Amino acid sequence: MSSSSIPPSPAEKTTTAKSGLWRSTLIVSAMTMLSRIAGLVRDMVLMNTFGADKMMDAFLVAFKIPNFLRRLFAEGAFAQAFVPVLSEYKSQRGDAEVRDLVSKVAGSLSLILMAITIVAVLAAPLIMWVFAPGFKNDPEKFHLAADMLQITFPYLLLISLTAFAGGILNSYGAFALSSVTPVLLNLVMIASALFLSPHFDIPIMAMAWGVLIAGLAQLAVQVPALYNIGMLPRFKVDFADEGVKRIFTLMLPAMFGVSVSQINLLLDTILASFLIAGSVSWLYTAERLTELPLGLIGIAVATVILPSLSTKYAEKSDVEFRAMIDWALRIIVLVGVPASLAMLILAEPMIATLFHHGKFSDNDVIKSAAALQALSGGILAFMLIKVFAPCYYARQDVKTPVKIGIIAMISNMAFNLMLVWHWHHVGLAFASTLSAFLNAGLLYRGLHKKDVYRLDKHWLALGARYFVANAAMTAVLLAITPNLTYWLGNGWHFKVAYLLGICVAGVATYLVVLTIVGFKWRDLKH
Repeated sequence: MSSSSIPPSPAEKTTTAKSGLWRSTLIVSAMTMLSRIAGLVRDMVLMNTFGADKMMDAFLVAFKIPNFLRRLFAEGAFAQAFVPVLSEYKSQRGDAEVRDLVSKVAGSLSLILMAITIVAVLAAPLIMWVFAPGFKNDPEKFHLAADMLQITFPYLLLISLTAFAGGILNSYGAFALSSVTPVLLNLVMIASALFLSPHFDIPIMAMAWGVLIAGLAQLAVQVPALYNIGMLPRFKVDFADEGVKRIFTLMLPAMFGVSVSQINLLLDTILASFLIAGSVSWLYTAERLTELPLGLIGIAVATVILPSLSTKYAEKSDVEFRAMIDWALRIIVLVGVPASLAMLILAEPMIATLFHHGKFSDNDVIKSAAALQALSGGILAFMLIKVFAPCYYARQDVKTPVKIGIIAMISNMAFNLMLVWHWHHVGLAFASTLSAFLNAGLLYRGLHKKDVYRLDKHWLALGARYFVANAAMTAVLLAITPNLTYWLGNGWHFKVAYLLGICVAGVATYLVVLTIVGFKWRDLKH
């Protein structure tokens, strides 16, 4: 028998799969990083143009509600339910059945979303009262936020269909387009702030229209790609279909499981609406910066491994399933720990460099940086959730993460109520960090108990290497970072150059020390 006819061993198949995952992760990571950079530019433009005042608070809540539901409903629960079922259809059924499933899911999902959107637009004041009850103390802010919500809420319908399209493309290995699509949202919002807002009596209203326009653009760019792979849906409504029922059965409880961190952040917004003006904006600014490393690696890894884990589970390939989880965890710890430490140390320099201009004051820098420091520890936890939760959904197990999500959500509210009275918006941020670690820890414990995945002995040596490299990086960052006075007193160009230099020094130290202590970089590919 020739060597070419010998089937690959499980180890060879695992190596090939992980190499493919690594390439896909780099693509998604690069595209997501581009989106995050555009998002930072967007936030800089918004804070410079409008400042962190009550008008900005009103817009952020009007935008956060559909955006929260998008993460909860579309990218969270729906994606975790849809992709495993679609992957199963792909591996076990023909293209005709896959296309039929796509069409029926598209039609059924659209009908539900249209109904939700109509109700939400009509009941915008009531929704605003639920999600930002503190705004009732300022009628101008409350009515402005409700008016903007009527414009922004249809974004949920558009972006959910965009996420649906992205799930299909990801299942067929086309990760780049769906990952770069969020850039359109940022570009449209930047244009709205700079060019559209001067034409409105209330300039901030331009941002609400910008969100709606961006939703249309994001959906439109997915259509040609779906057509090219023969998966452009025909929108059939059929809730009785076997596949549709399975997806919605998995999706409803999953809304609590994978997206609990987003629920926690929204609860923070509700409580922040009772605090002084600017609190919502300070929390938002901090959250946006934590999304940089989370988007760079956490979301990228989660996006890539879910279809692969789902396929391996359908094929009953347990060894490869565990190997993929271990690979993803190594990537997460590699990036998540230093990112958390760097955000903690560089919170004030980053906020001051990116936002301290225009209407964003010294006080806004101090308040936002304090929230970022409180959230920084949660970066690693948020990333771990992105890895552990898909392990359950790939196995079509929704009960366990739902139970864990409910526990974490209740705990977050308890932490909020304990911390908000003394630490105000910073307490809300720290509560999110605590509940995220609780969520991640319980998810891992569930995988361990069911023998789906356990940390092996090689993590002792690996953890020691990570510890030494992170300690060295922390020492360097503390030694070369000036105090807050420098960052508030110098020009933008000086701050950018200095901050970049600090970041380069920190990254170089981390990578060099990690290599010296014996970290095997080739393991990330093999």
